[in-house]
Amino acid sequence: QVQLLESGGGLVQAGGSRRLSCAASGGTLDNGGVAWFRQAPGKERDIVAAMRLGDGRTYYADSVKGRFTISRDNAKNTVTLQMNSLKPEDTAVYYCAAGLGWFTYNDWGQGTQVTVSS
Repeated sequence: QVQLLESGGGLVQAGGSRRLSCAASGGTLDNGGVAWFRQAPGKERDIVAAMRLGDGRTYYADSVKGRFTISRDNAKNTVTLQMNSLKPEDTAVYYCAAGLGWFTYNDWGQGTQVTVSS
C-alpha cells in the first residue's frame, strides 16, 4: 500500500494556473497507474487525468483536455497535475490515486482544495 499526499491547492483567478503535486511514500510509483480525480460540492468524484506508468500513456477527461497535464517525476516519486486556463467550474477537491492497474486504484490521498474565482 502506498501513502499519497497532495499539495498545491489554493485560490486562483479564472484564467490562471495551478500545479498540484502528489508525493508517494511506502512504495514507488513505477508500475500500474496513477490518476487525479476531483469532487465538487454535491457532485460525484470524477476522474480528471490518468497515467499508465509502464508506458506513460495518458487519459484526460474531455472537460480538461488541452488545459491539464499529468506527469511524473521518478526521482521524487511524485505525480503532478499542471492546470492551466482554469475555470470556475474546475473548483473542487482534487484527489491523487494509485493502483496496480490502468483505471484500478486502491490508494488515495486526502485531497487538496482548488478554488477558481471568476
